[in-house]
Amino acid sequence: MEKKTTLVSAVSLILVVGVALGVVAYVSTGNEDPGSTSDDSGKVTTHTKAVQAVCQNSDDKKFCSDTFNSVNTSDPTAYVKTVVKNTMDGVVKAFNLSDTLTVQNSKGNSTVKMALEDCKDLLEFAIDELEASEILVKENNINNINDRVSELKNWIGAVVAYQQSCLDGFNNDAEKEMQSKLQTEGLDDVGKLTALALDVVSSFAEILSDFNLDLTTKTSSRRLLDLEQDGYPSWLSMPDRKLLADAGKGNSVTPNVIVSKDGSGDYKTVLDAINSYPANHQGRYIIYVKAGTYDEYITVDKKKTNLLIYGDGPTKTIITGNKNVVDGYKTMRSATFATVGENFIAKSIAFENTAGAVKHQAVALRVQGDRSAFFDCAMHGYQDTLYTHAHRQFYRNCEISGTVDFIFGYGTTLIQNSKIVVRKPEANQQNIIVADGTDQKNMPTGAVLQNCEIVAAPDLEPQKATFKSYLARPWKAYSRAVFLENTISDVIQPDGYLPWNGNMFLDTCYFAEYQNSGAGADVKARVKWSRGVLSKADASKFTADQWLQANTWLPATGVPFDLGLSKA
Repeated sequence: MEKKTTLVSAVSLILVVGVALGVVAYVSTGNEDPGSTSDDSGKVTTHTKAVQAVCQNSDDKKFCSDTFNSVNTSDPTAYVKTVVKNTMDGVVKAFNLSDTLTVQNSKGNSTVKMALEDCKDLLEFAIDELEASEILVKENNINNINDRVSELKNWIGAVVAYQQSCLDGFNNDAEKEMQSKLQTEGLDDVGKLTALALDVVSSFAEILSDFNLDLTTKTSSRRLLDLEQDGYPSWLSMPDRKLLADAGKGNSVTPNVIVSKDGSGDYKTVLDAINSYPANHQGRYIIYVKAGTYDEYITVDKKKTNLLIYGDGPTKTIITGNKNVVDGYKTMRSATFATVGENFIAKSIAFENTAGAVKHQAVALRVQGDRSAFFDCAMHGYQDTLYTHAHRQFYRNCEISGTVDFIFGYGTTLIQNSKIVVRKPEANQQNIIVADGTDQKNMPTGAVLQNCEIVAAPDLEPQKATFKSYLARPWKAYSRAVFLENTISDVIQPDGYLPWNGNMFLDTCYFAEYQNSGAGADVKARVKWSRGVLSKADASKFTADQWLQANTWLPATGVPFDLGLSKA
């Protein structure tokens, strides 16, 4: 992407948040001079009150007030311009610097170059998504603020995911030098601004109340991951639900293209079928992959939206690869299958990475596109099997296997009615199921496992006392993992959770449980720094109804399905 285009696009990177801040700050009473901090009698003026109100729930009040104190008017456009300018500077510096450093290292260290290229891609993803969010905000009025706040938090959480993913890509000493440059010359400021935006947006209603703004707000009946009576998320259209119900049942679904290794279909490879997606296609594009093992690497790019891919079952239709970090790939690039386009659906397919535990990070499936759903699928690997990279993700009736941090990422993730299989790791390793990347307090992200079965794989079962296994560990400052109504075998250690590095993040992470059963579910010996057992009221906050902002949990059609919190 050209720098000129990036500069223009970067202006929109925080515009959505700026609009929200502008709505809050637009207050003027009497004839006070909004540009001064106090009047002749020493009273606090409207400007100061506005800044105080906007910053009251910010974790970094000094940064917040410094950001807005230069605004000498209550005109909301001034607040917008301030936030946009500061964020634009950080993003443009980071993008242009990564571009320059990539050129400088074009013939140097290949992993350094790879990390820099990934940073450019990730920043571009953020810009693209935020331009779309700007349009969304323009189309909504203030009376729909609850809906808009939910979307803003989803968007800002993705921006943080991309920023952190960029920084995560730098590992060795040579790469750390590049990471430091990107941080100090842009990304640190962007991180502070996204944190500020999340603080303000999360307390939007309270701020409005402080300004005595009497707005008619209504709770949307369509929220982040609403489930309908058939058990599917609300953002799945009725035709899509029928397709999912029919997929794999003979000729009831008419795919756009068919993949078959024997040549009896339209294509012999899954990649060729996905590349057949027509430009400007409208509606759902359906790909049927016949039974077979497909050894290939696939990325569903951002332009390929509304793609449905289904197979003959996760033991019959398998997409496999073995890229890994030890062999020189970055974690993000090791994925056998990656989906970036929105509204992606997969059913009855397995995604695997066969690199093995000795090869360390090796992703089977990376999910980035918003509103992605997986039904009756399998994700098999070892370390970092399922990369829940960003946005809203829903998994049902799946099997996920691995060793170290094998469900990890920055997404808003719900895994329900699935089998979690812990495999045998390397001799010096311990197993951890979840490593969530929630990096800021008000990110709407984390991993929830509900009604799942957590078991040892056959290769681990006889040695589970030697190779210890845990539910989660705090990868980032506000790492969040909640386990609701699961059946946990004795593969899980009694203490349940493992520190990441000493005491780091132990005071801020959020690991909690509710009504789990099985030999590994006894919480008496759990670590003291976990949140322990939740009450029913608190556990409800992590169901789709509240934490994922859905209305109700309802049973799936034809499949055993728990409805909300099924246990008292």
